Amino acid sequence: MKLADLRINRNTLFLSAASGILLFLSFPKFGSWITAWVALVSLFFALRDVTLWQGLIAGFTAGLVFNIGIMYWITFVVVHYGHLPYSVGVLLMLFVAAYLAIYVALFAGGVVYFRGRGIPAVVAAPVLWTCLEYAKSQLLTGFPWENLSYSQYLNRFLIQVVDITGPYGISFIVVLINVVLFNALVAKGRGRRTIVQVALAIVTLACVYTYGYIRVNQIDRAVRTAEAAHVTLVQGNIDQSIKWNPEFQAGTVDVYRKLSLENRASGPGLTVWPETAAPFFFQDASGMRDEVEGVARASGEWLLFGSPSYSKNCDGDNSCVSFLNSAYLLSPQARISGRYDKVHLVPFGEYVPLRRFFPFVNKLVVGVGDFGRGNGYHPVDMNGHKLGVLICYEGIFPEASRAYRNEGADLLVNITNDAWFGKSSAPYQHLSMTVFRAVEDRAYLVRSANTGISAIVDPTGRITAQTELFERTALSGTVRFMEGGTFYATHGDTFVAACALALISSILISLRRRNAYTCGN
Repeated sequence: MKLADLRINRNTLFLSAASGILLFLSFPKFGSWITAWVALVSLFFALRDVTLWQGLIAGFTAGLVFNIGIMYWITFVVVHYGHLPYSVGVLLMLFVAAYLAIYVALFAGGVVYFRGRGIPAVVAAPVLWTCLEYAKSQLLTGFPWENLSYSQYLNRFLIQVVDITGPYGISFIVVLINVVLFNALVAKGRGRRTIVQVALAIVTLACVYTYGYIRVNQIDRAVRTAEAAHVTLVQGNIDQSIKWNPEFQAGTVDVYRKLSLENRASGPGLTVWPETAAPFFFQDASGMRDEVEGVARASGEWLLFGSPSYSKNCDGDNSCVSFLNSAYLLSPQARISGRYDKVHLVPFGEYVPLRRFFPFVNKLVVGVGDFGRGNGYHPVDMNGHKLGVLICYEGIFPEASRAYRNEGADLLVNITNDAWFGKSSAPYQHLSMTVFRAVEDRAYLVRSANTGISAIVDPTGRITAQTELFERTALSGTVRFMEGGTFYATHGDTFVAACALALISSILISLRRRNAYTCGN
């Protein structure tokens, strides 16, 4: 590599940054899903006539701008709740954004590399983006926050195909259309190859939307015949700064008690409180536990709520106590019908990774120590029905809801505390991702969030009701218990596996062409 290979002109940087801005504006709350369909065109223009290293820099620039726009709220969380200096908050946010930008850099570098080996972007780009997005979603415990597909959560007919491909299929299609638009602009709509690509894009979209239309009608018919139940999602809007203060715990329970009883149904239904709505150890006998049990009895409804728990693996001191982020389900008679312990924990929120290497970094959650992991995604039983409970962060992982569906869950319940995010775009982003879980597994999903956004999502991804941010309220509605499964729930990411095979084949072809070129010279 020569120094000249790293030099990049201003026009390339401008086009790359513009692509990053457009990617950011594809997501809520500031953007629109329509923007995603053109967001990468600017980056493809930036990658014309650049070297591999320049392509990596261009991609990193686009990725950095994009992820700063998406992840800016990290600074607020670190400063406000971690009590760290503002400069440290900014640096940590930039570190996360830079890490995520690496995947966009590899994408851009890959496009340049394959183009140099005679493999066009219309073939390489969608496959490469899909594989890199999957890698980002799995490596280092995984971080699929606002993958490209999630920009389309309001594009109802398009997203129906995720019951086959998972969310990665939508990312593939969006990238494909971006490539075709770029090629059409460069060729000014002329040329046989351009016409074939445009035709391919139109046919692909037509097939996906037709499938979506058919599936929406099929699922709507199935919904009408499924068993129904009333649900009440209680949004306590408890200030995070007082949540774990013992002086306010009784008042917190009283808020949830009043909202639950004021909005109870005429018959037995389900009331859902958010993550750690009961900010004490429910498993211990106490007056506050009696209060929570009293709500179930007085309402005559099933009550699902979050509470910390603990387990001791030895006798004696507390050095071997494991804290857990749990959800309890109480019957109308206040008996514990089931308990779920959170499996996928939030780094720096519920535990500190690599603590021995970074002893100065503290966990942002106050009130208890590091959390331990639950032993698996096991549904809780509600009078013959099975509820798959996704606590907070788990709602952005397809693997969790798939595991529940395969265990027979016929209703998904997401309980979360998004108070950390303030009035940023993060609560809107969080909701956009959980919508996909309902479509992937063809199940109703209800979401109870401490400060919002609480919502009811039907199996086609339609948000039938939702609350506003930072309001104390209860959201009532009807859900139905959906039986059966989907291809994606049963077989997982076979679409990604097909993309990986295509990528490996492209790499092998490129190596053969390079060797042939070398031998010929």
